[in-house]
Amino acid sequence: MRRSRRSKAEYGIDAPRMGMIILLAVIAALVIAVLLHSSTNTTAKAAGNIIFSLSPTGIIILFLALLYVKVEKFRHRDRMLNMLTWKGNETVLDVGTGRGLLMIGAAKRLITGKSFGIDIWNTKDLSNNSYRAVMANAILEDVKEKVTVLNADAQNIPIEDNYFDYVVSNLCIHNISDREGRAKACSEIMRVLKPGGVALISDFTHTREYAEEFKKMGYETTRTFSFLIAPVLLHIVKVVKR
Repeated sequence: MRRSRRSKAEYGIDAPRMGMIILLAVIAALVIAVLLHSSTNTTAKAAGNIIFSLSPTGIIILFLALLYVKVEKFRHRDRMLNMLTWKGNETVLDVGTGRGLLMIGAAKRLITGKSFGIDIWNTKDLSNNSYRAVMANAILEDVKEKVTVLNADAQNIPIEDNYFDYVVSNLCIHNISDREGRAKACSEIMRVLKPGGVALISDFTHTREYAEEFKKMGYETTRTFSFLIAPVLLHIVKVVKR
């Protein structure tokens, strides 16, 4: 049997274009600083010194972004999944699964249950973001038989009402550009959640908005901060469907 070239699942780089822009900006700033500093003009030298003094900020941001990709997003995944009570027979949905981080993490906690993931796989959101990548990870993590992956939008989840015990989502809903669309995604999440089920929605922005939407629907809602050594601040909105 032909073996995969990869022996370990890879969950990609979040917002890869932004990381590349920051990297190029840091490099350009350092080049400009060197040129200015080598000038005989006093003002140019002073400007070069200022740029040199500011460049560590960009380097620190890049380091923190790398730390999130390699370490912190796995800690955050575990923190979210640990907020749920597991028996092993649950049905779980990961909205905006990307390369399967939460979906596969949930699948590892299941015995007879099933973990679903939906996404439209926008490459701006995650490097090598694709159905093929998430299924490759599911195989490498030995959970292929426990997962189902669908190409679907968060605003129109192709699942019947009251189907899932748990719904989870991380860094997804903010990608919907308008509030009406984000509210629709929140409504869809609650539609497919069973009575007594729990939804966990994590994001770096709009989390107060999500919490307001769930409360307007009449659901028990809390919002907590998830501390990470990373360049983004994440909050988790927990919703219980009574």
